[in-house]
Amino acid sequence: MTAELVRGQNHPLSQVRVEIRISVGVPVVAVATLSDENGKAHGVDWVAHPGAPALPGLEVSRQAAADHRLAVDLAAMPETAHRVNVLLALPAGAGGPVRFGAVAAPSVAVTGLDGTGIARYTLVGLDAESAVIALELYRRQGAWKVRAVGQGYSGGLAELFADQGLPQAAELAGSIQEAVSRGLARSIPAPPRPTADGDVSRRPAQPTYPGAAAREATPASHQGPGPAEVQQPIAPVSQTPSTQGPATSSLGGGPIDYTHPNRRSEAPPPGPQGPTASPTDAPSPVAGDAVGWSMDERLYNQVWGMFEDLARATAAYRSAVDFADSRMDKELEQALSDPRNRLGAAGGAAREAAGVRRAQLVDQAKAVLDRDLAQLTAEAEVVEPALPPAYAGWDNPVWHGYRVPTETPMALRLGDLHLPESAPLRIPMLVRLPMERGLWIDSGQFETVDGTLPDSGELRHRAVEAAVAIAARLLAVHPVGAFGVHVIDPAGSAARALAPLVRTGVLASPPAPGAAGVTDVLGRLTQRVDLVQMALRGGAAESLPPGFDTAQQLLIVNDFPHGFDDRAVTQLRYLADEGPSVGVHLLMVADREDATAYGPLLDPLWRSLMRLTPLPDDHLADPWVGHAWTYEPALVPPGSEVLHQVLTQVAAAATKYT
Repeated sequence: MTAELVRGQNHPLSQVRVEIRISVGVPVVAVATLSDENGKAHGVDWVAHPGAPALPGLEVSRQAAADHRLAVDLAAMPETAHRVNVLLALPAGAGGPVRFGAVAAPSVAVTGLDGTGIARYTLVGLDAESAVIALELYRRQGAWKVRAVGQGYSGGLAELFADQGLPQAAELAGSIQEAVSRGLARSIPAPPRPTADGDVSRRPAQPTYPGAAAREATPASHQGPGPAEVQQPIAPVSQTPSTQGPATSSLGGGPIDYTHPNRRSEAPPPGPQGPTASPTDAPSPVAGDAVGWSMDERLYNQVWGMFEDLARATAAYRSAVDFADSRMDKELEQALSDPRNRLGAAGGAAREAAGVRRAQLVDQAKAVLDRDLAQLTAEAEVVEPALPPAYAGWDNPVWHGYRVPTETPMALRLGDLHLPESAPLRIPMLVRLPMERGLWIDSGQFETVDGTLPDSGELRHRAVEAAVAIAARLLAVHPVGAFGVHVIDPAGSAARALAPLVRTGVLASPPAPGAAGVTDVLGRLTQRVDLVQMALRGGAAESLPPGFDTAQQLLIVNDFPHGFDDRAVTQLRYLADEGPSVGVHLLMVADREDATAYGPLLDPLWRSLMRLTPLPDDHLADPWVGHAWTYEPALVPPGSEVLHQVLTQVAAAATKYT
């Protein structure tokens, strides 16, 4: 069975004589370099290219082509060669594409000499690069492995060779392009390559949905609003356009095209081609099959693309049903406008005919929706296991191999989203980090999607459990010492739910009880916000007091407004408004009705927070297409010890750090 690799993943090679099959769809140059254990190539005699195509155990093509087959004999490699790097480059001055972002994603496969698949890697996410290291075969403890690399270079082969330490890299790159230009006229593009299921390549040259041209250089966070609270346009899957400027590459390459490259975002109109399309005709989904500079970013954008597709597919279905209803009403109005036709056989026949035509339209729309849902479900089944801890559910096996990270991820999973037409399909609800607004887990009474009214005491306990799960995830996905958690529990009513945080010792201090505890914690955090704001406004961030903890902070508030006086309420509002910009975040577990005594004073507080619920609830309204999304919190499965194990590792790492 062929292993489908993602960037950075490796796979053992069970044989030393293999074939490397390259398929792009446009003529490319195939080059191979040998390098030592440090990744350095020692000279031009370590490079196989069209001008000098042969090395011991390796030979490349003499011209550019849409498809290449390289035969490799690893047993014939020199002892000093520890790596075989397979490079792809676009020919210069040939009138064709000048960057990989304008062509179909290259596919590189390692097979046996008989064609038996060993590993395959599709180089997704390329943009301005004109040369790329596709994969490497490397020697490790006497055995050979293949690793998916996908490292691109906008400076072409010259930049790539220089990065490998080759002398006169520019001259070598020029000689390769010259050799290619002599044989380029003989190369012809191959027909679209088949996928594993026999379909042709699904990647279009340009996005096919309406408005794609205007969004081509716009990040996912600017592709229209995401699911949002009613009358509060926020984007759980991304931040709102008003809070983020255009995304620019940290490498100085300009705006990034976040348009999902492999996704048809507009369902075809109902007709002969729609209902007859078979789900088996859809391309096989690949985790990370979206644009981005890293795998985390590609998965983030892929999740956003899945959310967009589900929203569009459902909107198209609902629109089709509305059209069918409207058409039936119009037909009946016309047919029955004559009083003589309202009764008897004529009226019955008109009603029956209109109903049949409506059913046909609805069935066609349902067939298209079912096809799209089948493809999205297949994609979700591939994407979910590939998610990193920050994006993964607590039941994902990735948590069993958890290690405290060294870098902060770009987003965090707060729960799942789904729609009534696609109840089994769950889309991860991701929010960008650092969070730009606080969270409010509503512990008040509300009617759940199944029409039940849960017990108020159990609901409050579940709300604190949801807060603990979010706090634990925030601690787990940040590097050691980069995040701290404080808890205010004036009445001590949340002791049972807070036990995982308390027992493992990950809290910055024990839960603060009573009015005195409220005053102490709020005083320290508001002072922190004041100090950081003054330092930043004065352009003197280095002037903070010695030993000042620069880590981000999360404050969990339970049972508000119990234990809060007017001054404490003012401080809480101040933290909600000013805290996120300086790394102080608020997570409230409260029933809004409990604070009615304060009147409209607290209305701005509730509006500034993202409302979540401890049970599934369809309160997240999407102003983009008008859907009411059902939110489900990301809770730890009953009986699972994963939360305790993860927090124990976090606490142990913090102890070593201090």
